[in-house]
Amino acid sequence: MSSSNPQDHNNDQFKLENLFNVKDRVALVTGGGSGIGLMATQALAVNGAKVYVIGRTEEKLERVAETYGKNAAGSIIPLTADISDKNSIKELYSEFSKREQHLDILVNNAGISTGSTNTDAGSAEALKKELFDNESATFQDWDNVFRTNVSQIFFMTAAFLPLLDAASNKTKSWSSTVLNITSISGMVKTSQHHPNYNASKGAAIHLNRLLANEIQENGLKIRVNSLAPGVFPSEMTTGESGENQKSAIPKDKFEGKVPAQRPGQDRDMANAVLFAVSNQYFNGQNFAVDGGYTLAAGM
Repeated sequence: MSSSNPQDHNNDQFKLENLFNVKDRVALVTGGGSGIGLMATQALAVNGAKVYVIGRTEEKLERVAETYGKNAAGSIIPLTADISDKNSIKELYSEFSKREQHLDILVNNAGISTGSTNTDAGSAEALKKELFDNESATFQDWDNVFRTNVSQIFFMTAAFLPLLDAASNKTKSWSSTVLNITSISGMVKTSQHHPNYNASKGAAIHLNRLLANEIQENGLKIRVNSLAPGVFPSEMTTGESGENQKSAIPKDKFEGKVPAQRPGQDRDMANAVLFAVSNQYFNGQNFAVDGGYTLAAGM
């Protein structure tokens, strides 16, 4: 029965700082030295989280910590690791667990894309030449892409389960979370000239669902979700980043190609990251952040 007292309300729960509160949360972001990983790192650190940023290049990570950490409400702490190698993940877990007793937020962002493939051949023989006879089309190339885009999500998540579980047990109102960065490339019907990358992202989206299910079936209070970005500025999409580890895509490059009429911006991804990690009722889902790209490309 509801109260008739007009002073009895829960308005405070609807304040932005409560709806998307990550203050004092401990986070780990792989591939956080540039692109979408850096956007996620900033979104968390600026709003008070303690963010460990992971990558293979120490100089890049140090630059991120210096540029974006010193003025943030939270902090950014660099740790070098190769998350495509199981022993390196084991060492990362060991080092991290010496520093922290729990992990609230794990963002599996690291990913790679190799060379493009011409799929507009026009005949069976021509298509075979592009897809099979091409010297760059190898099993090793596919293995490398899947190793970084799919396998590392499985092994990183599995390795950090004890610390994620500890975070959920620490705070009754909080369930720790794994956020996997996939791609709309794993959703659309075309190969976009890189079939190995698109196939890997499709696998990552399915793995996201599998992990969410296996974890909940084991009675663990750990949410697993993924964001599927459309075109955002990163070293993968532009081939480079500036001194501030940021990349840029001209707006007119996507006019007429995406309903939003522009590529994604930092704040678009920051909005999505904060929603995904803070919403306690969001689990086992893949959420496209694409400006309507999938509407135009078809799924």
